[in-house]
Amino acid sequence: MVIVMQANASEQQISQVAQFINQHGAKAHISQGEERTIIGVIGFRHDVRLEHLQTLAGVEKVIPITKPYKLVSREFKKDNTQISLNGVTIGGKFPVIIAGPCSVENESQILETARIVKENGGHLLRGGAYKPRSSPYTFQGLGEEGLKYLKRAKEETGLYIVTEVLEAMYVPLVAEFADILQIGARNMQNYELLKAVGRIKKPVLLKRGMSAQLTEFLMSAEYIMSEGNNQIILCERGIRTFVEYSRNTLDLNVVPAIKNISHLPIFVDPSHGTGRRDLIEPLSLAALAVGADGLMIEVHPRPEQAWSDADQTLDPVAFKRLMKKIKHFTAWQQKFVEQEPDLN
Repeated sequence: MVIVMQANASEQQISQVAQFINQHGAKAHISQGEERTIIGVIGFRHDVRLEHLQTLAGVEKVIPITKPYKLVSREFKKDNTQISLNGVTIGGKFPVIIAGPCSVENESQILETARIVKENGGHLLRGGAYKPRSSPYTFQGLGEEGLKYLKRAKEETGLYIVTEVLEAMYVPLVAEFADILQIGARNMQNYELLKAVGRIKKPVLLKRGMSAQLTEFLMSAEYIMSEGNNQIILCERGIRTFVEYSRNTLDLNVVPAIKNISHLPIFVDPSHGTGRRDLIEPLSLAALAVGADGLMIEVHPRPEQAWSDADQTLDPVAFKRLMKKIKHFTAWQQKFVEQEPDLN
């Protein structure tokens, strides 16, 4: 359920309501809005009735949440969640571009890629130091050495880092180097890992599992948020279907669907979503057209030499062209919104 506090509710009244919730075996999640304070309640005993809560000082109303996901729903928070990072606003008016190689291969490769991303207007640098691979015989990443190379790329270019963490035990280590911790598709339902990143104070990019339904996707985000971390970025990266032409089927339906039922920002990864270099540009623009808050693009100075995901990686020329088109598309989209007639 959600407790809506009165506009003039004092900090003491908010604290007393949260204390009442905690004393009755539940968790209180406080969200400060511009006009109202909202308190999400998770895990109340059945002997506590809505009437009990409505009599507490400062409470305006109590709203039951019917969906299985509570904290990530728009019933809990009406306004879009925005995450500010190094002057970049995720979930704001303009799309945010995360770009970089699938794998960190060596120091010179990641530094060269970081310069390409920076020079062409990318906002954040991605790169895998730990790589979950389908085959045990393929490159698994450089581990901590790769994290150190990412740190050097950040120091040189100023780009903040997005990288994947595979196990709960490695969350503290990865968090030392990463500004956003990525949970990959294969780990979307690794609940111990989700709870571990939920206990840190850094943003988490959660990728949709390759066979996950929308509710399952949001329930995984709920695990993270229930541990206290509300800095969550959802990411659609394609689902597995009978289609053989592309690596996955990019489900753009999920973008407006999530916008409707959740306050969390949603990114799209057309690189993994298609597995084809020639499809990245059109589907990037399509993702922005349906409302994606950003994109995650695989970029490598020489894709033909990439140690992983070569077929779905853009070279510097293709990335530059895409960024120019994104810039023009964003400008057109903003102009269109400003000129949209009032139909009321």
